[in-house]
Amino acid sequence: MAAAEYSVLVKRTPEDVYAFLADGLNNSKWRSGVRSVSHASGPAGGEGAVYAQRLSGPGGREIDGDYEITEARPGEVLRFRVIAGPARPHGVFLLTPEPGGTKVSLGLSFEPTGFMKLMGGMIQKTMDHEVAQLETLKSVLEQ
Repeated sequence: MAAAEYSVLVKRTPEDVYAFLADGLNNSKWRSGVRSVSHASGPAGGEGAVYAQRLSGPGGREIDGDYEITEARPGEVLRFRVIAGPARPHGVFLLTPEPGGTKVSLGLSFEPTGFMKLMGGMIQKTMDHEVAQLETLKSVLEQ
């Protein structure tokens, strides 16, 4: 199993951070690998929403990275699962009020099967990079 976690303190309210994260159209503003994103179905930003994404893949090729929001508790929790593409991790954003802002934690987990087991190192590196992009989220939200 591959897993990665990262946390930052953002000088915004949990409600502000949640609203930004729940709107998948914002992904390209803070995630460097997102080439394009669109709302595909379900209630935008709510449980059951599906966002279609094209991501930078190995060798610069574009790959699918569509995801579905599986739990939406405004100001607290946003869970999702990737439903298209070669790797399909599950993730969760946890938002905790802190003095001066919101602690934003992102956790990703992925259970590789078949051929993907051979790519464990690359998968781990990619997941570590994804969660570390919370630093960019912090910068974007604090501007």
